[in-house]
This record gives sequence, structure tokens and C-alpha cells, in this order.
Amino acid sequence: MIALTIKLLIAHFIGDFVLQPNNWVDSKKKKRHKSIHLYLHGLVHLASLLVLLEFNWSYRWSITVIVISHLIIDVIKLNLDEKINSILLFTLDQLFHLIIISIVVFVYHPYKLELERIYSIESLLIILAVVVVTFVSSIIMKVIMSKWKLKEDSSEDSLESAGKYIGILERLFVFAFILLNQWSAIGLLIAAKSVFRFSDLSRAKDRKLTEYILIGTLISFGLAISIGLLYQHLMKNL
Repeated sequence: MIALTIKLLIAHFIGDFVLQPNNWVDSKKKKRHKSIHLYLHGLVHLASLLVLLEFNWSYRWSITVIVISHLIIDVIKLNLDEKINSILLFTLDQLFHLIIISIVVFVYHPYKLELERIYSIESLLIILAVVVVTFVSSIIMKVIMSKWKLKEDSSEDSLESAGKYIGILERLFVFAFILLNQWSAIGLLIAAKSVFRFSDLSRAKDRKLTEYILIGTLISFGLAISIGLLYQHLMKNL
């Protein structure tokens, strides 16, 4: 089952990401189902599947289902383009492709989804930790930092919600490094962030922006480290 799943995933990623040039994507967006590149895209998937499945004709119906369903999903995606948020559309597109692959694998190797593992204390605890270290911490940061307003750090001069997502990503990295016991990597992350923010600090008229950035950074890293250590403690005492 694992070997078949890996082969189908490799074929999917090769067809959808590795061997799909930008001009094919542009052509599909403009002409949709009339684009020749849509069907070339399907042929690439067909070739990838045949090669990875070693031209085993016992998989012929599954290959047919995967390729045809892939084209149908792509056509639906193309018709919904600019009508739905691009990130959501991309996520749904990939999700449906993966669902088809999981169904094909199930046909050959019936498997059982063990919901007990999903609802186990360990699974629920890691979900809780990730939610807290990302979105809950973002709200805490916003509440604490709302005490100060600086013109130099105006949102007009940066990407929308960039600070929020940078904070989420850095805390996720810190949390992961703690679980991997890579404390030196956390120091490297702090150093890297300091380098990228050096231009902000160098153009500040006074020390207010420096203090603002330092407070935000220390609170963000402090929250991530605290949550990571608490998670490890709870896991050891389950």
C-alpha cells in the first residue's frame, strides 16, 4: 500500500509541479477547456503514472480514472478562477486530487482509518499546541503590542498582515526546533530575523522602533518556547 501511494504521489507532483511550465498554466487560464496545454498536461500525468507503475496493465483502469478525474478537476478549477480566493482554490484542487489517489489506493489495498488515533490524547495535545502557538499567540501579541503605535511601523509600508504571518511562521519554527531539541537553531533564527530587520532599525529616528521590535520579538519567541516546553512536559507525564 505504501509503495503504491508513494508512486501515485510522485506521479501527481511531477505532473502538477515539475513538468508544468508557466506558459501552460497561462494558456489554460485563458482558454480553459479549449487549451491544448490542458490535454498535454493530462498526457504528462499519464506518462508519469505509466512509468512509475512500471507499465503494469493491471492498473490501467485506475490510471484512466486518475487522469480523467484530474482533467475534470482542473477544468472546474479553471472556471472558478478569480471567483474564489486563489489560496482556497489551490487547496481544494490539490485536496480533490489526493482524495482520488486515496480512493485508488483503497481499491487495491483496503485500509481502515483509525479514528482512535486522531482522538487520542497525544494527537489532541499536538493540535492544541499548534493552534495556541499560531493563532492564539497572534491575538496575545496583538493585545500586548496595541499599547504602542509607531509611524515607522505603519502597515501602509508593508504587505497586508505580513507581520502576523511572519510571527506565526517563526513561532512554528521555534516550536518544531524545541521538539527536535535543536536549541542552536532557535538562536540562528533570532540572528536571521535581526539581520532582516537591520534596515528598519538603522532608519529609525530614535530608539522607540528598536524597543518596539525587541519587545515583539522577545514576546513571540517567549510564547513559542513556553508552549514548546509545556507541551514536552505534558507529553512526558501522560
